[in-house]
Amino acid sequence: MAKFTKEDIFRISQEENVKYIRLQFTDLLGIIKNVEIPVSQLEKALDNKMMFDGSSIEGFVRIEESDMYLYPDLDTWVVFPWTAEKGKVARLICDIYNPDGTPFEGDPRNNLKRILKEMEELGFTDFNLGPEPEFFLFKLDAKGEPTLELNDAGGYFDLAPTDLGENCRRDIVLELEEMGFEIEASHHEVAPGQHEIDFKYANALKACDDIQTFKLVVKTIARKHGLHATFMPKPLFGVNGSGMHCNVSLFKNGENAFFDENGELQLSETARQFIAGILKHATNFTAVTNPTVNSYKRLVPGYEAPCYVAWSARNRSPLIRIPSSRGLSTRVEVRSVDPAANPYLAMSVLLAAGLDGIKNKLQPPKAVDRNIYVMNKEERLENGIADLPATLFHALENLKTDEVIINALGRHILEHFVEAKEIEWDMFRTQVHPWEREQYMTIY
Repeated sequence: MAKFTKEDIFRISQEENVKYIRLQFTDLLGIIKNVEIPVSQLEKALDNKMMFDGSSIEGFVRIEESDMYLYPDLDTWVVFPWTAEKGKVARLICDIYNPDGTPFEGDPRNNLKRILKEMEELGFTDFNLGPEPEFFLFKLDAKGEPTLELNDAGGYFDLAPTDLGENCRRDIVLELEEMGFEIEASHHEVAPGQHEIDFKYANALKACDDIQTFKLVVKTIARKHGLHATFMPKPLFGVNGSGMHCNVSLFKNGENAFFDENGELQLSETARQFIAGILKHATNFTAVTNPTVNSYKRLVPGYEAPCYVAWSARNRSPLIRIPSSRGLSTRVEVRSVDPAANPYLAMSVLLAAGLDGIKNKLQPPKAVDRNIYVMNKEERLENGIADLPATLFHALENLKTDEVIINALGRHILEHFVEAKEIEWDMFRTQVHPWEREQYMTIY
């Protein structure tokens, strides 16, 4: 992770002809927000003196307590390579603070830092995350609005000319690399118009910052190609949805705490306890890792997305898979998370769930190496395999029962998150959808 001082930032601003700086942060729903300032205000920003109106941001504060301060994380400094030659735009990711200098408890990034401190108190030094975000590319219409017309008919690992998104994907990779990303893989996914770009793992805070930056770059470069990139989990019926598999591992002083050369599957007791914690809380943190009405259209059998709470070292149908790499690369792949999730909140609940398994020395059930999709309900019950929630409503009801996950979010985030999502569910529930008219208008 690059380290920057104030002096570095002032020097690079001059050398790169930076004219504007975006002070970025993430709201409760995972949407990137920013306050753009001219370079003349950079010193004020670096002194943590930039204020904004918190009452205008989803899930932050009421209007009578609206003053909030932006504290830039200097190590997130980056100059956007695609910005205008007349003056470039740079970015700093910020934490949100109250006027009295205390961290704002409704800031998702600050919240993740809080859970990481709990991890450190248990003796671990790093929680690493390697995300695999997927997205779709749709064509834009003459007005620049997204259509439902895909830009290709490609499939998994296809090449041009079938994969017409290849040039766009290549440009995205080039921009990311220029910004310091280490890209590990870039390919067409299973569905037409669907793509995946994987970047090197990092500590959870930086990885979440990278996810947010990644989304911004993908959307920006796609538009330059006349395309709309969407991280919506299931934009089309009948094809695979988009996931964001999260490869996670705990480290102690440079050693992977999940690896044990002599353990079963070469997994340590710590890894097994972490897996048990994830499985225990999976149905209750799903509202956070799969936070939209649409998320549950992806979590259905037949499209490679996990809908059942189980784990395996071989099988790709359960919630958790253990990839074959060992040593420093030993990791737990949580497959249910989707790219609509707020990454800071998703990592907060995943880490808290895993740590609960470690604190209480939980043991996971037996690994399931059969294809769960072909099991009937009785077979799943016999194997102790629970279903993930089928709707956002059920996921929210589960969330409200789990003290570990509630504590992982904090009361402020929990209350505002649940309120926003219950409104979203109610709007969906009361809306009359085209499918209903197609089914019922002529019959009744």
